[in-house]
Amino acid sequence: MSVFSVDKLISEARRIAADYRRATGKTLGGVTGEIAENDAARLLDLELSSDKNSGYDAIGKGKRAGKKIQIKGRAIFDQAKSGQRIGQLKVNQEWDSVVLVLMNEDFEPVEIYEAERTVLMDALDETSDSKRSKRGAMSVSRFKHLARLVWTNADGVIEDGEVWDNRGNA
Repeated sequence: MSVFSVDKLISEARRIAADYRRATGKTLGGVTGEIAENDAARLLDLELSSDKNSGYDAIGKGKRAGKKIQIKGRAIFDQAKSGQRIGQLKVNQEWDSVVLVLMNEDFEPVEIYEAERTVLMDALDETSDSKRSKRGAMSVSRFKHLARLVWTNADGVIEDGEVWDNRGNA
């Protein structure tokens, strides 16, 4: 067992990633995903999977009990910049929903969205002529449109009755 707690190590990873980006203008590969997984597990009551080839990153506990969840993370450095994308969805593997952790320039979580597999797969099928959708790629704005907001840094976990619908009449 390590003498360092995971929370302390993630805190240091946030600091180093933010300092590195400020110094170089580039991000450290893989760090955003690791931080997002840790944040999603801690904030949404998930248990991280040890099998990275399973198609999902965590199993839900509590109200998400047994649910297989992919976790994606994206640090947003410039709100005005459009076309930011999330990591590729594992469309050919087993999972129930995808959680997207949006972080600020300090790699702190700001919002978390969750979208069900059926909704995402239907959206990818609608644009199946696109090479990106065939690979499971999607923009952050498209994902947010299809998902529901489940956590904010201001309000914490948003219960189902409190969720605002970002999909209009869908």
